[in-house]
Amino acid sequence: MKEGQKISTGISGLDEILDGGLITEQSYLIQGGPGTGKSTIGYHFLEQGVKEGESSLYISFGESSDNVNNNANKLGISLEDVHFLDLNPETNITEGFEPYSVFATSEVETSSIFQPIIEAVDKYKPKRVFLDSITMFQFLNQDPFQTRNMALSFIKYICNSGATLLMTSELSQKSTEKEATFWVDGIVNLEFSQSWRTLKVIKYRGSDFSSGNHAFKISGEGFSVFPALRPNKYSRHFISSAVSSGVNELDELLHGGIEKGTTTMVTGPTGVGKTNLCVQFIKEAASRGERSAIYTFEESKELILKRSESINVPIRNMIDKGFLKIESIEPLSYSPDEFSKMVRNDVENNDTKFVMIDSIGGYGMAVREENTLERLHSLTVYLQNMGVTTFLINETKSITGTLEATSMHASYLADNIIFLRYYEMGGELQKAIGVLKKRLSDFEKSIRRYHITKNGIQVGEQLSGIKGILSNNPQSI
Repeated sequence: MKEGQKISTGISGLDEILDGGLITEQSYLIQGGPGTGKSTIGYHFLEQGVKEGESSLYISFGESSDNVNNNANKLGISLEDVHFLDLNPETNITEGFEPYSVFATSEVETSSIFQPIIEAVDKYKPKRVFLDSITMFQFLNQDPFQTRNMALSFIKYICNSGATLLMTSELSQKSTEKEATFWVDGIVNLEFSQSWRTLKVIKYRGSDFSSGNHAFKISGEGFSVFPALRPNKYSRHFISSAVSSGVNELDELLHGGIEKGTTTMVTGPTGVGKTNLCVQFIKEAASRGERSAIYTFEESKELILKRSESINVPIRNMIDKGFLKIESIEPLSYSPDEFSKMVRNDVENNDTKFVMIDSIGGYGMAVREENTLERLHSLTVYLQNMGVTTFLINETKSITGTLEATSMHASYLADNIIFLRYYEMGGELQKAIGVLKKRLSDFEKSIRRYHITKNGIQVGEQLSGIKGILSNNPQSI
């Protein structure tokens, strides 16, 4: 391999954070507490080497090869063709420990524990080496100076042999673990946050990387990383034209429709018809052969299907033809990074043109983040840069009363705001629709009647003979 060339870690999300992977013939440290997934990264690293035809070596100070293989298999990772060097104390290789003289006698003496390492490297000529863990050097020699020299000699020997070295270490305040951060070329920290597992690259010599915390999870498919969304890294050329709703009166209200690549917030109290309004735009998109995705945090997929069919929206047919995907998001099941990655994959791999998120409040509860709106803002900016037209559903608290645009101060997320509301007139509960904001064009300032019928949504005439609708004090003029 060429000097400075990068290799994959076997984890696509981590490679993205590391700007393409690990620089070859350098050393890297994975730090974290027990159970954070340090070894799992090593499994992927070695498996990827085998897939690419490289010799890979696992050096273990703590677990037998049988235990390691069993653990890897449970995660869907195969280490069958990985060479294994078991330096577990149970193998008694440290018996007869003597003051030592190893890789370079001038540098440091070493114990007999290094001889099997030298022999394994000479025999297998690995391109990838995983050591689990560097902490064991401390137990081989209680002298901090000798421990340091042992570790540095090991790192130098492995990297000079032409291998890329990945090691694990417990997060600790002990001086040895702290010093280890200065011995290596790159460091990845694994942590449990209040809600999610996160990783952070704190050092990567010779390469750029994505800073900050990134979510990850460990499942039956192994270690998955979800890079924090940096929206301005992404863009796609598109022509910003008006998108019709398919309802003439609604298009008139919006002076032709909403612009492609904008974010529209549809706000109003429960049951007023917010989802149905957005589905109307999606229905019209399907008629043009454009694909949409609905992410629902509060309602089941089946409920959306039944409700849409009840107003004559051929929603199952849209799904069958590939023009629509409905994803029901379980509460507390996705981090913001994982959800953003899901949306990204759909946009970039399936050319999705419309995205609906139902709702802002449901998103906030599902992702359990204090900075919910900041995360959602990053996602909407990304979608805008990719030319995707986005709908955000916002539920206001009050059924009636003075108009409240949003209940979460989220109006800054939207280019357009359409409001729906109830009002009482003549002893009957009526619905009204209007536009509060439209960034790229003018809009009709009037308020119109809004109906949901078995044939779909209907936007009626202007309520020109009534005043006080927004203040919940409607009166005939």
